[in-house]
Amino acid sequence: MFTGIIETTGIIRKIITEGSNLSFWVESYIASELKIDQSLAHNGVCLTVVGIEGNQHCVTAVAETISKTNLGEWKINSVINLERALKVGDRLDGHFVQGHVDATGICTSAKALEGSWLFQFTFPEEFATLMIEKGSICINGVSLTVFNVMRNSFTVTIIPYTHEHTNFDNIKPKDEVNLEFDVLGKYLLRKQDVTS
Repeated sequence: MFTGIIETTGIIRKIITEGSNLSFWVESYIASELKIDQSLAHNGVCLTVVGIEGNQHCVTAVAETISKTNLGEWKINSVINLERALKVGDRLDGHFVQGHVDATGICTSAKALEGSWLFQFTFPEEFATLMIEKGSICINGVSLTVFNVMRNSFTVTIIPYTHEHTNFDNIKPKDEVNLEFDVLGKYLLRKQDVTS
C-alpha cells in the first residue's frame, strides 16, 4: 500500500530482457536502504526488489505488468518516480494507492502557468465511471486531484514542489503515463454492480 507521495526519483541504468520479462536496474539515493523482497512503487507500479548493488536496485516486470503500464516505454536514463510502501502509523498525505496500474493515459497538453503547471490527459473510456470532479487519481505514482473531468479526459494542476521532485518536469504531450484509479471508487462501483 502506498500514498502517492513520491519519495524520490530514480534513473534507469540497465534494462535486461529475459523471455517475456523485463528487468530494470534503477539508480537512486535510497537503493542502499532497500531490502531484497521489498515492495517499491516505480511510476506507480508496485514491483519487488530482487537485487541491490551499491546505489542501484533491480526489479523484474512480467508480461502482464508490461502490457498494462508504460514500463515498455522506459529507456536507459529514463527518470521514474519512486515511493516505498506505507508504514503502519505514518501520516496518509495522499490517498490509498495499491501500486496496481489500471490503464495508461496520454498527455494531451502541458502548460506552464505563473507558478504552476496544467496537464491534461486522456484515458480509456471504460474507466469513466471511476472519475469524479475533485476526486483522486494516481499518475506515475503521484497522488493528484482531478478537475475538468470529461468522458475520457481530465486535468490536473502541478505545484512547483511536485514539478521539481517528480518526473512531471519530463512529461510532454503524446507521452504515456500510468494511471491508477481510486480504490474506494472501484469498491463502490463493484458493490453497486453486485447488488443491481
